[in-house]
This record gives sequence, C-alpha cells and structure tokens, in this order.
Amino acid sequence: MKELIRKLVEAVGPSGYEGAVRDLVRSEISDSVGELRVDAMGNLIARKGQRQNGGLRIMLSAHMDEIGVMATHIDENGFVRFTTIGGVHPRTCFGGRVQFVNGTRGLIGGERTDAPDKIHSFEQLFIDVGASSRETCPVKVGDIAAFDRPMIDLGDRLISKAMDDRIACAVLIETLRAIKKSPHELFFVFSTQEEVGLRGATTAAYAIDPDLGISVDVTLSGDTPKGVKMEVALGKGPAIKVRDGGMLADPRVVRLMVASAEKAGLPYQLEVLEGGTTDARAIQMARAGVPSGCVSIPCRYVHSPSEMVDYRDVQQSVQLLTALLSGPIALE
Repeated sequence: MKELIRKLVEAVGPSGYEGAVRDLVRSEISDSVGELRVDAMGNLIARKGQRQNGGLRIMLSAHMDEIGVMATHIDENGFVRFTTIGGVHPRTCFGGRVQFVNGTRGLIGGERTDAPDKIHSFEQLFIDVGASSRETCPVKVGDIAAFDRPMIDLGDRLISKAMDDRIACAVLIETLRAIKKSPHELFFVFSTQEEVGLRGATTAAYAIDPDLGISVDVTLSGDTPKGVKMEVALGKGPAIKVRDGGMLADPRVVRLMVASAEKAGLPYQLEVLEGGTTDARAIQMARAGVPSGCVSIPCRYVHSPSEMVDYRDVQQSVQLLTALLSGPIALE
C-alpha cells in the first residue's frame, strides 16, 4: 500500500486542478468497479455492487484536492506574488518549495522583516522561480501550484505534503479492492474542491442521493508537545468522528462504526474536533438530509508541507470500512 500512497501524495492536484490525481485513481480502480464516471465538477465516482436483501445506497467520499497557491502578480524582476487556495498558513511557507501545474518549480522567499523572529505576512512573501524578468518568468497570473515535497517513509510513520486527503483516497482504493461481497450499492467518490468549500461532495451527494454517507479524511492529533488538546493520537487506531466544526455526526452512524470496530477487534478512537470539517457535512445536508459520519485518520501538522500519519492507523481504517460495508447495516 505504501507505493500507492507515495504516488498519490506526490502528485500535483490543488483545488480545481485535480486531473493528475483523478487519472492515478482511475488507473488503480478501473478493473474493480461496475461503473466509473466523471461528473461536471470533476469528481470521480465509482459504483460497485447492487442493493440486495434490504441493502443501502452508500456514498463514501475522500477528496483528491490539496491546498495550494495562485499567482496574482509578477514583478519586473520575475518574482511571483500569490494568494492562497485553501487553508495555507504563512508560518509554513517561508523557504518552502512549490510546483506549478505547468511543471515549473520554485521556492517561497520573503521580504526582510523588522525582527528576525517575525513571521512573514502573505503580502511579504513571493515565489522565486529563477526568472530575471517578467518576460522570462514561466508563470502567469492565475497559475496555480502545490507544495513540493517527496514522501518520507519512517516505517510506521509516513510524512508528506497532501496526506490531507490523499491518504484517505488510498484508504478508499484499498477498501474498494478488499470488498468481495456486499448487500449494498456502494459509491466511492473521489471528490474535488473540498479545501475551498466541500464543493465536489456537495454536487456528488445531490446526484447519488444516498441512504448513508461516510467521508474519510484526516483529523488533528493531540499527541505533540503543547499541541491541541484532544483525545486523538497517532498509532491508536482510526478516529470515529463525533463532531467537528461543521457537523454533528449522526449518533446512529457513530454507534455503527464503534460496533463494527469492536466486532472486528480493531482499535478505535472517538474524535471531537473543534474546528474544520469534511465532506460528511456536505453529504449530511444533501437534498432532504442523509445520516452521515466520518472515519478520520490521525495526522500531525495538518495543512503544512509535511503532514504525518501512522501506517497502522491507515491499514486499520481499511479494515474498519471493509468490515462495516461487507455485511447488513441497520441504523438504530
């Protein structure tokens, strides 16, 4: 599974420009599904199986996009000023490397600050692509880039940009492959533009009109020195979302996930995230409403160029979803 993860996280796919990631996912799953289509928003939607014996129509969603930057101005010396795509923080930018969708690479520099320990504002940052003038700069206004980092394999711990949410794309791919028989009609959605407003999942959920919705995404961890205070840690199993900043998970779905984990003998954590949300919010609010929940993968340093997950949590997420989806489901 690690090689699949590497290919996914190292691909360039900021919000709205997920084509390279979509092609990767399509090549991995095309032989394992009954139907595969791309909708108007660029979501890749794979259908597997048919409803039988009281089965449900279930939508699972993991987003393909990643945070990034967009060029807003190129000065006379070829330096590129930029705005953000999604939740980019100035403190993680300076000295970072980026790759534009057109292949151009560069690094983020900054104007001299009043104090050496002062964090640059976005207005003080720029991208240096090695150009000497506006005319020789290979970047145009409106060009978009993602952070440029290779994956590092530390054994149980994996580090890369775009773990949010390519790691969940890998989980859905492996789950899709692992399920051999299910009474449910399963829709695996690899969604677009989550980082800028859950846009792909919103339209996909409207079209699918599921009976049950499950997103797979990363969540913060509370296991670093003086970090956020929450009962989620790397290496202690998938986190079952109870709430986040955008939704309250359906209690019936929480109980279903807990029961599935316990029956399968899998470790799990309960997640209460005070800020941020996932595709589950969009699914939950679709049409007349959908019972929804989320399987979260604990992640350190979210929305930085170096996000860290535990490989065991990733594998156990696949096992949890496979167990949950392979048998009958009663929401009670």
